[in-house]
Amino acid sequence: MTEQAYIGLGSNLGHPRQQLEQALQAMDQLPQTRLLKASSLYSSAPLGPADQPRYTNAVALLETRLEPLQLLEQLQAIEQQHGRTRLGERWGPRTLDLDIVLFGNQAIAHKDLQVPHYHMHLRPFVLYPLAEVSCADLKLPDGRLLVDLLLQCPQDPSLHRLQP
Repeated sequence: MTEQAYIGLGSNLGHPRQQLEQALQAMDQLPQTRLLKASSLYSSAPLGPADQPRYTNAVALLETRLEPLQLLEQLQAIEQQHGRTRLGERWGPRTLDLDIVLFGNQAIAHKDLQVPHYHMHLRPFVLYPLAEVSCADLKLPDGRLLVDLLLQCPQDPSLHRLQP
């Protein structure tokens, strides 16, 4: 069965814009998967330690026949191809971060995958690009509407849409 998956992209090391563009191309080449849409790129302040570069973020909409954990494995392989190393530091700098934000209407609580992505409702750098690539009445598995999450999301004056 085909599902729609929303993928959050982020990078703040190396050449973030280039890495996100290459990641979008790589996702479009995944088996049984195609890229339907990609949001604008956004610049945001880092969530973790403040002594790191700003992030470049986006959200992609994929259509896939892969199971959620299969997709996660494929996304982690793309991260590794871009020099991503997992050192255990949460919210630290990274060359590429690919997160499954939503996967169809599924709620997933697995040791390796939490969907909807935890704290997405507090992250403008996820919600605004997600709104660009989703339908206006997008509903999360728990029934919350994206439009309501946007209204409740904390204002982030550091979030800026980047010019193409």
